[in-house]
Amino acid sequence: MSTPRTRIGSGAGFAGDRVEPAVDLLNRARLDDLVLECLAERTIALGQQRRLADPDTGYDPRLLDRFERLLPIATARGVRVVTNMGAANPIAAGAQTRRLLDRIGSPATVAAVTGDDVLASLDLDAPALEDGRPLRAHGEIVSANAYLGADAIWPALDAGADVVVTGRVADPSLFLAPLAHRLGWDLADPASAAAGTVVGHLLECAGQLTGGYFADPGYKDVPGLAELGFPFADVTGDGTARLGKLPDTGGLLSRATVREQLLYEITDPGAYHTPDVVLDLRQLAVTEQGRDAVLVTGAVGRPRPDRLKVSVGYRAGHRVEAEISYVGPNADRRAVLAGEVVAARLAGTGLAPRIEVHGAVPVAASQGAAIPVGWAEDAPVPECRLRVAALSHDRALVETVGHEVEALYTNGPAGGGGVRVRSGEVIGIVSTLIPRSSVRPAVTLMEAADARPTA
Repeated sequence: MSTPRTRIGSGAGFAGDRVEPAVDLLNRARLDDLVLECLAERTIALGQQRRLADPDTGYDPRLLDRFERLLPIATARGVRVVTNMGAANPIAAGAQTRRLLDRIGSPATVAAVTGDDVLASLDLDAPALEDGRPLRAHGEIVSANAYLGADAIWPALDAGADVVVTGRVADPSLFLAPLAHRLGWDLADPASAAAGTVVGHLLECAGQLTGGYFADPGYKDVPGLAELGFPFADVTGDGTARLGKLPDTGGLLSRATVREQLLYEITDPGAYHTPDVVLDLRQLAVTEQGRDAVLVTGAVGRPRPDRLKVSVGYRAGHRVEAEISYVGPNADRRAVLAGEVVAARLAGTGLAPRIEVHGAVPVAASQGAAIPVGWAEDAPVPECRLRVAALSHDRALVETVGHEVEALYTNGPAGGGGVRVRSGEVIGIVSTLIPRSSVRPAVTLMEAADARPTA
């Protein structure tokens, strides 16, 4: 009897990722599943903010842009797509996806996975994991999303969904669910869950596994970074995973890139807690099998935890960042003087601004052109930028920082220019734990030519 095998690809590693490598995977990699991981703690809190302002929003703003490029290919090739671009509103994201599929004439079924929003049942006296203080002590709570596991996605796959849109699901779980479904694994089996979680953890950041965020010229050189290819994994029923990327794409997939990604966001390599398993990476074997091909085996798991992590967003105040540049002879001293002026103007306001002076080599030199005559490495930097940042719950007070930096045009040192001021509300993030029994995942199916959800 042949060993079951499936191929799963990574189509995105964060909300701002490129879409072209995912298109390439769909066209050439003969995938069974494509997973797009586009959600972070702060992005889901911001999604909740948008949803409070408009109940029809809250999902990833780039959902349609991505799906217009990807779904026509995926549905034509029979590739199942799983993503957390539902963010704070998976139902609305599913409805948008359904309308897109109807528009292109696809009969594919969409499923929206909900249940991660636990704000209504959150215990505000529970301690934050980061500082031990009660959640209520951090200010107004605006969001609370539990990290669901692969079991929340499973009913959607069992129902035959071709596109699955979730909210807050743990990143590796997005991959474990389709792997387990294809390979017939029992999610309650720690060995299987561990194997799938390792694959998910390696693929979840997409190009980060193939040299992105790894490259360091002269130390860790990566070829073709401008045309970085995204990774995929061939996974067999025994949990063995062979990682690869498409030929003729940029990047590098090696033992070093794999090992670096393995340690990404891992607090304890012997006990990485996910909703599906407590993962032990210490016996993992990572073996290169040729160019851009790495074999990974030996994941060990213990039964899943009884509590789920919850990402909690709260209103942390308003932030401003204001900048101004100084160039030419004595630029560094003029920039420092400008910072001293701002500090004096803000003294006594109650703000504690961060004031920094950043220098840079001449633009021509940084672009590889000849360094201008008269400039030397030990000379004062001929271009500097003053940056002033502050945070406060008093929005009007925060705005005075921008006003003071802008006033430097005619009230500060000579030669200031290029003022830029950015301000906005800050959503702070802390985390806590919630009993698994308090979380109720649900799946809503949306059939072809009918945007009305049916449970």
